[in-house]
Amino acid sequence: MSSGLAVLIAVLATIVVVGVIMLIRTRRVVATPTERAVHTTLHTASRAARSLRTGLTAESAAEALPHLRSLTAADAVALYDDEPRRLAHNPVDDDIWDADMLAHADRAAASAADNQRRVLSTDPSYSESPVRALIAQPLVAGDERLGVLVVATTRRPGPGMLGAVAEVARYVSSQVELADLDASRARLDRAEVLALRAQISPHFIYNALNTIASFVRTDPDRARELILEFADFTRYSFRAAGEFTLLADELRNIDRYLTLERARFGPALEVRLHVAPEVLNVVVPFLALQPLVENAVRHGLGGKGGGVITITARDEGTDCVITVEDDGVGMDPEMLRSGVLDALEPSAPTTSGPNPSGETSEGAHVGLTNVDHRLRAAFGNDYGLVVETAVGAGTKVGMRVPKFRAGVHV
Repeated sequence: MSSGLAVLIAVLATIVVVGVIMLIRTRRVVATPTERAVHTTLHTASRAARSLRTGLTAESAAEALPHLRSLTAADAVALYDDEPRRLAHNPVDDDIWDADMLAHADRAAASAADNQRRVLSTDPSYSESPVRALIAQPLVAGDERLGVLVVATTRRPGPGMLGAVAEVARYVSSQVELADLDASRARLDRAEVLALRAQISPHFIYNALNTIASFVRTDPDRARELILEFADFTRYSFRAAGEFTLLADELRNIDRYLTLERARFGPALEVRLHVAPEVLNVVVPFLALQPLVENAVRHGLGGKGGGVITITARDEGTDCVITVEDDGVGMDPEMLRSGVLDALEPSAPTTSGPNPSGETSEGAHVGLTNVDHRLRAAFGNDYGLVVETAVGAGTKVGMRVPKFRAGVHV
């Protein structure tokens, strides 16, 4: 037998074996009617959820209603908000939802104001619509009413249909509640950003302007450069943007801040920057680094009149690790272990020793808890701040952020 023929036989044998295996697998994975029904129901529910997770509005209701109609096996459905005001109905068909029947559905929704389901029979002479019963099922979260789901049927509703409507209403309520929680979290994130902006040290602003003023006569060109840096710093810090930004942009603003501080400290302030180029496009919470660097300057090095700040951003697998370290006065680690840092009053001292810069320790470590909360909210509890410190040994604050996280973008 020639080698070519042997190879051909081997190939044909492989094809036969693979074909048999695929046939066996295909026969094994043929779904039963029950499995197909479960899959269809889950798929329909997930399609409804995509719309409802944006909140209960006229647009989301119109998109979700065809799927809710399928889940309830109803002839027609309508969704109402908490007033209750009709947001949408489906199908948009005069044979089902004529004007009289829509008005009757509106009254049915209003009758469910006490968060109790209402089943109302319709008088055949009342409307030309074939609908013979309406089920008004409130959408509730705890004691709060979110809206009303009204289901129309051309037949007498039995226990099975009533149970299905109740379950679908609970599902809709949970999705709307999650949408409200998402909106609340977004508002909280914006509030925390505003809090960080408000906490940008007035000492820094005062000292920066003082420093610029000192250069106006002696070095006008230097004063002009510092004014531009200060303008760019404030423009970025108070920008009307989202809760996230690129690490490159955050580092650029930190450089502006440190340029102004170096003008004040002179050669006493040394900055070392070690950033891996591949992490520059990593997304981080807006103003996540500013509090870390400002605390290092004000409370770490301010107490000794200068020192070294080292900022590092390195690639570590699926994460980016960022650290801000100073060789300043440090703080008692017991304050961290006992949780005192979270409850510090603005006037609580966290440094020891003289303060040649003229600043007090008022507001020490302001913003660290804020940043920690925002990191955990965005990326999970594994991504909070890590602080290493000791009295007289400086402070190192680190954060770990994933290179990619669904839903987190600039």
